[in-house]
Amino acid sequence: MYFEHDSAIWLDFPALVPGALFAEGITPDAEIDEIDKRVARFTRRAAERLDGSTESEFPEIQAWRRAFAAMGLKPTQYRCAPESLLRRFRKEGALPRLQPLVDICNAISLAYAIPVAVFDVAKVSGHLRVQHASGEEEYLTFAGETEHPAASEVIFADGAGQAHARRWTNRQSALSAVRATTSSALIVAEALHPAAVTDVPNLLDAVAGEIGALWSVRQPPALLSPDSPRFSFSAELTSHGT
Repeated sequence: MYFEHDSAIWLDFPALVPGALFAEGITPDAEIDEIDKRVARFTRRAAERLDGSTESEFPEIQAWRRAFAAMGLKPTQYRCAPESLLRRFRKEGALPRLQPLVDICNAISLAYAIPVAVFDVAKVSGHLRVQHASGEEEYLTFAGETEHPAASEVIFADGAGQAHARRWTNRQSALSAVRATTSSALIVAEALHPAAVTDVPNLLDAVAGEIGALWSVRQPPALLSPDSPRFSFSAELTSHGT
């Protein structure tokens, strides 16, 4: 299996700095107190950044707002995932518990203000590519409805024409959302701000460190570029309880 960005994405967004990581041996039964302790280290960092400012002032978020505007989207209507997380955290002081791996990745996304997408690879067919939609792809909402992204919309698409995320970093699909049955996951981080070339590797190291302490990471994270755009990995497409 592999993950990559279509060449048109690199042309349209030359400042893009993406990275990927493959994790396996994922289980839903990690010790809650341990997860909470690890999550708290990252949420404290986010709280410090939000002290006296708002997420809209962060260069990471401003860069994604510019990208959304360039895609013809109203940035205050469609927000990148970390902006939505930061807004919720600023208002509520915490994030909801979902699943241990997701909770940790959400906390790291919060701390770095960088999108971190987590996909159950058992639900991905062949490959995952960030590309412009044809309009034929199918996207499964969390309400169980099927949508078809508009032609030219930036999506995460697999080899079977399933859209695993819409509007790039705005909303993931229910199809490949991490659940209690997930055993392996592809984790993708993407940034566009000036310091992304330093921040994305640091974020990936943080993710790898947390996952390695709890589950398994067989290969090091990869930083992608136009010259090296593909992250390849091997996965047994099975899930716990199946």
